[in-house]
Amino acid sequence: MEQYEESVATMYLAAIRQQFQSIKDLGDRTLEQLEEQQLHFTPNEESNNIATIIKHLHGNMRSRWTDFLTSDGEKPDRKRDEEFIDRQQTKNEILELWNMGWKITFAAIEALTPADLIKTVYIRQEPHTVIQAIERQISHYSNHVGQIIYIGKLLTNTAWKTLTIPRNRSL
Repeated sequence: MEQYEESVATMYLAAIRQQFQSIKDLGDRTLEQLEEQQLHFTPNEESNNIATIIKHLHGNMRSRWTDFLTSDGEKPDRKRDEEFIDRQQTKNEILELWNMGWKITFAAIEALTPADLIKTVYIRQEPHTVIQAIERQISHYSNHVGQIIYIGKLLTNTAWKTLTIPRNRSL
């Protein structure tokens, strides 16, 4: 790998580490604002509650990032459909799943080298470059954390503590 390419790859790895951390931080700051029963609030029959979204994220993170470079990202022992059944876990149990999923994700990301970025990995037997697989997960996690934030904001209403620049406070 040429020096320029390695420099860009190193910058990309730093950027995605920061991006994943930012996504997790937004979720953390939302979850801090919510009570246990709010994690189980389901907006309607077609929607998932926060606890279910977190179970799904945990299942996805465990499956995608365990043995990331050497096995298919859809592990045979994953029971994806069961992730969408609310088992009424406690807030501590839900947070444990949340943190465990992120721990697996960050460990895999930290282990990546610039040379790994052009390797091929498989998700559901479909080939992806490592960069494509990472971008796929960033998009997926951002989508679900956005859902968590939106539900959290609906439930807390005026008690919501904004996660970004408050309204009417832009320059």
